[in-house]
Amino acid sequence: MPLAHALEEDNQYPRMADLSFKSIPTLSLAAAKDPATKPAFLESLRSALLNVGFLYLADTGLPSGLIQSVVEQCHAFFGTLTDEQKLAIEMKNANSFLGYSRLGNEITAGAADWREQIDLSTPHPLPGPGDPAWFNMKAPNQWPDPLTLPHFRPAYEDYISRMSKISMEFVSLIAEAIGLEPNAFDRFFDQDQQHKLKLVKYPEREGNGQGVGPHKDSMLTSFLLQASPQRGLQAQNLTGEWIDCEPKEGTLVVAIGQGLEAITGGVCASTTHRVLSPSLGSGPRYSIPFFQGVSYSAKFESMDVPDHVRRLKEEALDAIGGKKLDDVEFTFVKGKWSSLGEATLMNRVKSHTDVSERWYPELLAKVRALQAEQVVGDAGDSNKDDASGPSASQSSNADSVATAVEAH
Repeated sequence: MPLAHALEEDNQYPRMADLSFKSIPTLSLAAAKDPATKPAFLESLRSALLNVGFLYLADTGLPSGLIQSVVEQCHAFFGTLTDEQKLAIEMKNANSFLGYSRLGNEITAGAADWREQIDLSTPHPLPGPGDPAWFNMKAPNQWPDPLTLPHFRPAYEDYISRMSKISMEFVSLIAEAIGLEPNAFDRFFDQDQQHKLKLVKYPEREGNGQGVGPHKDSMLTSFLLQASPQRGLQAQNLTGEWIDCEPKEGTLVVAIGQGLEAITGGVCASTTHRVLSPSLGSGPRYSIPFFQGVSYSAKFESMDVPDHVRRLKEEALDAIGGKKLDDVEFTFVKGKWSSLGEATLMNRVKSHTDVSERWYPELLAKVRALQAEQVVGDAGDSNKDDASGPSASQSSNADSVATAVEAH
């Protein structure tokens, strides 16, 4: 069945003024490349951006053989390598926050995530001695032993390269969908822009445990390849419901990040999401998220989104009682850090304390002091007559370290 007909029958595109979405829309990237179907694609993309912040992207142009290879190599990494081989490339061995993380070693929303993973990046040389500390995040990868996994590195270097191009193509379509020039976001990217990727294994667990806690992605966009049939990924609408984002063959799941929400003045929705651990007996869940980076020196000033697009967002908010979007300014606009690079580094310091204790003890102490201040501030607010705690979809960190993470 042609994708357009399938979408029409599913009726899964949320209309404007519907932030209480019940399903995740599907778009075909091929439709954006055909002049006859591109206008309808952009309209559907605009609806997804304003109302959902999550979507399935089909017909990406990725070779099926490459997708099969990266999925196989993901399973092989976790299923073939011994603990000793994985720990040889452990994240804490380097100050780049690239490499392998043990089960339960990353923290989201104050709790340990029940997953193990390896973080990879586009290739970059070691920083120079005079570079700022956040340059450390742009460094060579730690690759598994090629004698054990000879096809791992070639597959992922190819995949990261192709996904880098797809992500840049897609962000230009986002610009068009909200009434901007296709190159409107170009100034937020370096010529040798760093992008990142994770391979993640969520082991089965009794009950609905936290695979990764509620969070929003940072930067502009992320693209998730769900590499096993288990469910677990959920997005939260603004009425507080958790909506399943089950695996769909031939698609990537696109999540809008806090950066895009910030620079569009809240027009594009960055949606809170989480991953539940697979239930006992269902087997582990595997995922391969790609995270589009932005320049660490970028200034996240607001874009001049046309008034008619802003009004569509206002109508959607009015329809659910005028509920405000989460406060995203801290990380990208009015934060305490000198640059986006510093804010990103501090976020990594908070999430990976084993790396931070070894390489960034002073920054970790700073993060913990800010967290302690936030706890005191929250306790004070709770004693006020008009105080109300944030919902699960709202950030309470407007004056502390950002909670945007790289997950799925």
